[in-house]
Amino acid sequence: MIEPAVLDTLRGCDSILCISHVSPDGDAYGSLLGMGWLLRHLGKDPVLAMHDKTPREFQSMPGARNIIGPAKVGGQYDLIVVLDTSSLDRVGSVFQPELHRQIPLLVIDHHVTNTYFGAVNWVAPECAATCQMLVELADALDVPLTGKLADCLLTGIVTDTLSFRTSNTTVEVLEVAARLMRGGADLVNITQRLLNQRSFGLFKLWGQVLQHVQLEDGVIWTTISLEEMKRAGDQTNDGQLSSTLITAVEADISATFAEKRDDQGRPVVECSLRARPGFNVAAVAFAFGGGGHPAASGCTVPGTLQEVTALVVPALKQVRQEQSAQQ
Repeated sequence: MIEPAVLDTLRGCDSILCISHVSPDGDAYGSLLGMGWLLRHLGKDPVLAMHDKTPREFQSMPGARNIIGPAKVGGQYDLIVVLDTSSLDRVGSVFQPELHRQIPLLVIDHHVTNTYFGAVNWVAPECAATCQMLVELADALDVPLTGKLADCLLTGIVTDTLSFRTSNTTVEVLEVAARLMRGGADLVNITQRLLNQRSFGLFKLWGQVLQHVQLEDGVIWTTISLEEMKRAGDQTNDGQLSSTLITAVEADISATFAEKRDDQGRPVVECSLRARPGFNVAAVAFAFGGGGHPAASGCTVPGTLQEVTALVVPALKQVRQEQSAQQ
């Protein structure tokens, strides 16, 4: 249930910046863009910003062309709405402390690992997606769930449930999805575009990194180097390869480790973690500065590929062993 402070905060501010997490997924884009359409319906003119460039698969979402990068954000806002993000360090450089430290944060998120870092926090782990929370918000603000708003919100729900195939797909989730479809959201198009299409470059990347995939003690993982991304045609994401690796029948936990550089050019590794039902990777992600859900979490860890895998893989093996013993 929405606390009155959430509604009062949104109603009382006019200059609003909306942001979400690094390495954004469908729920990040769906909630960011959905919040934008919701606020415009209320007569406001929000600014939407992301740390990352918009990937090809999200560029056709309604309003995606209006998302700006860190260099254009500025600092003159009454409020910053942080969506689908468990901790402030996960938003990247769109939050600039020297500009934004004094601006109140409204956090809207469904991750169980959320650190409640805002002045106002609405955290609902029982929801399958942050976009599901925005359906409730739209109802509370008398905003109709139609058109572009409906399409954005269904996008987040579809991607965070892998098209209604995960354990967080409840009757309530299906009812919300049906409402959004009645409002004009195109389920077939969303599913086809985000779950059933992959670029040739992605297949080239997978062809490289699957050659050195490893499986030990119920944990399957692989690494993705900058050089491998370059050889695949400057492929910038792995197409949620960890979600494919977890389908290996011998594995209970999967991980991908992608080599990146931070804003200062220092080596970091983006870790994407997945777990079968009955196993939980959220605590491992949280221990390394990230967050997420029991079945799907992530973190960004300073260091080289070799250094980070040497830290994280043993932690995953230990968690898997402990959780196996409890079953």
